[in-house]
Amino acid sequence: MTRYIDEDLHGAEFRECDLTGARLIGVVMQDAVIDGLITNLVVNGVEVTGYVEAELDRRHPVRVLIRSEDLADLREASRQLHAGWAATIERIRRTPGIERHSVNDEWSAVQTMRHLVFVHDSWFRRCCLGSTELFTPMGIGPDVEPYRGAHGLDLSLDPDFDEIVSVRDAQAAELEAWLDKVTAEQLAAPAPVPDDDVWPPYAQGRSVRRCLGTVLNETFEHHRFCVRDLDLIEAQDAE
Repeated sequence: MTRYIDEDLHGAEFRECDLTGARLIGVVMQDAVIDGLITNLVVNGVEVTGYVEAELDRRHPVRVLIRSEDLADLREASRQLHAGWAATIERIRRTPGIERHSVNDEWSAVQTMRHLVFVHDSWFRRCCLGSTELFTPMGIGPDVEPYRGAHGLDLSLDPDFDEIVSVRDAQAAELEAWLDKVTAEQLAAPAPVPDDDVWPPYAQGRSVRRCLGTVLNETFEHHRFCVRDLDLIEAQDAE
């Protein structure tokens, strides 16, 4: 493990880093922001993950529905997520152009929605339905090779906002129609992931339910990020 001793990391940014097992001892940490997949986090001897998760559930009750094994809860989660995005899309329309603004090197709203196009094609159509069809060209996937721009993605595309919204609406309708018919037994079954080298490479062996959970979680988390950044952009514009 790399050790940083008596270093000044004031203002440092760690993006897409694996900090598993990291230890911060005797540090000064003020006004810090930590955002990511965080478990077993101990701060001054107190395991705080449970507190954080409980507060997130309080702020966003849909998280509880997403984790549920009850089909009715999963269907309701999907409907709430779609409704949340619909409200944010209407918010974006009230400020034309904001959909292409970004802040703190994060994705713009347009890029976020294009990523969710990719999430649906890969984690739902491919992993839950077993589809071998090419992905929607406008989708934005991982940057790593050989998956960057692979399986039908066209990195040269720059679709307009209405086109992206139309695709996402169709995908949400497809997911909700499937959820209305799927059974608990089908969710518990192994995901019918095609045996080829297409994203996501680590989905083999997961259940359909777990792959569905990825779709719902991605839809929720990226909406949370999008709203956070829209708030920041509007605050900056108001100054």
